[in-house]
Amino acid sequence: MARHALKDVAGTALEPPLGLLLELTHRCPLRCPYCSNPLQLTLSSGELDTAIWLRVIDEAADLGVLQLHFSGGEPMARKDLPALVRRAAERGLYSNLITSAVLLDQRRMTALVDAGLDHIQISFQDVAPVSADRIAGYASGHARKLAASRMVRQAGLPLTLNFVVHRQNVERVTEMIALGQELDAARIEIAHVQYYGWGLLNRRSLLPTREQLDRATAAVESARMRLKGRLTIDYVVPDYFAINITPAGKALPCHAAETLPGLSFPSILDQSLASIWTESTAFSQYRGTAWMPSECRSCVRREIDWSGCRCQAYAFTGDAARADPACALSADHGLMSAALIESASAPRPLAYRGRAV
Repeated sequence: MARHALKDVAGTALEPPLGLLLELTHRCPLRCPYCSNPLQLTLSSGELDTAIWLRVIDEAADLGVLQLHFSGGEPMARKDLPALVRRAAERGLYSNLITSAVLLDQRRMTALVDAGLDHIQISFQDVAPVSADRIAGYASGHARKLAASRMVRQAGLPLTLNFVVHRQNVERVTEMIALGQELDAARIEIAHVQYYGWGLLNRRSLLPTREQLDRATAAVESARMRLKGRLTIDYVVPDYFAINITPAGKALPCHAAETLPGLSFPSILDQSLASIWTESTAFSQYRGTAWMPSECRSCVRREIDWSGCRCQAYAFTGDAARADPACALSADHGLMSAALIESASAPRPLAYRGRAV
């Protein structure tokens, strides 16, 4: 597929987005206390209909997007998922289903394969069944995930396992990687909770200690060396550029972008993907390096980590344009230490996704 030559409103050359994350719904049978969806979830009555999602997929192909990621909530809660996958295949887009897999049965598996799905990523809450089901807030969910993972491989699709780790399961990273091997996954993602949305609400109970983080990092590095060439292991520490379309049609630079004040997010109901990507202030506000604080503009890593996460900077400092406090060079780095001290106290009961808080 040809990559289109685009320009922003200032006439600067702009590459098309590599990927498009379609958040088809906020509905989900799981209630994970670190869910990246907003605290105020979109009801099913507010979701985009099939015709609009098909138009979005067509526009993505026309724009030069290469990959579509069907997500949620739980994307399998949408009955039109096979139709959306089929349109992606017809337009030559690589499609990835990001799912909890608790709704995946043989009938649905066959329908998705027949529609042309390329890849499935299944999320796991732990390797210990009791802990996994407690964290997910869903009885027997872990057993369903194991069965679904085997079903994916039997269907001939590549499988990625995603383990979201935090204080309550991070000590079992080695066992998580072993489970990935057992289930014949091609890739494993060990991703620490990102602390916004539900994760920020539950940070005191989820943030690992530095010692736990160091042990997890060492376990991942050891496994990477031992399994090199056989299993790819991605590792995301707590602190990519794509467009994220919410169930209601808002276009966001990332899951948590709506937490940032002063930005107006365009809707796919009102604008094309191309105009959103090239003209929207919400996407151009933090592009490049000119917006960065002086310590970031002069940093040798300015075009590697781009001053860090804007949502995290805002969550900690109240100013989205400050350097991410996760950086050791940030003037606000002490706020991270304060969060660690707070999390060292007795954890609070988890607030589960979807419950009043």
